[in-house]
Amino acid sequence: MRTLAITQNITLDGCVEMLDDWFDPMVDNAELEAETLRHDERCDAVVLGRRTFEAFRGFWPNQTGYITDFLNDVDKYVVTSTLTDLDWRRSHVLDGEDPVAAIRELKQQPGADIVVTGSITLCHTLIEAGVVDEYRLFGYPVVQGRGRRLFPDGFTLPRMTLRDMKSFAGGITYTCHAPA
Repeated sequence: MRTLAITQNITLDGCVEMLDDWFDPMVDNAELEAETLRHDERCDAVVLGRRTFEAFRGFWPNQTGYITDFLNDVDKYVVTSTLTDLDWRRSHVLDGEDPVAAIRELKQQPGADIVVTGSITLCHTLIEAGVVDEYRLFGYPVVQGRGRRLFPDGFTLPRMTLRDMKSFAGGITYTCHAPA
């Protein structure tokens, strides 16, 4: 079975919703770029909610570099019940009415890691359904003070296992956790 990983950029106070100017995807940080490439090499599918997909589709194809190359070449699965014309190569519609069933089915297919990024509402649905295998968090040394958080209000996981941890220039950290 494939691994389903949520990968998020997150503030010290746990916000994944980017309301302030604390994250720059084009930052020049060679070690962080190398870590991102390591993750991309283990992934052959990205799952996005409709709003995140539309934001990505409007931004990334117009850029250059390794992130653009990866996103153009990877299979993108969009959880939506409204979009039909995705207009970005290797993009596929997943059932927006029952995303958990669609993700479970995708996890059963042959392939490498499946990554969900952004898509906070979708992440909350997948977390609550218990289908997430790993949480890959890139922590930024800022306190935003407001915004949506990765874990839904009231949700608890009694114990998580730390699988990996690294630090990068600028105080950025990476941790990978799995439900125990």
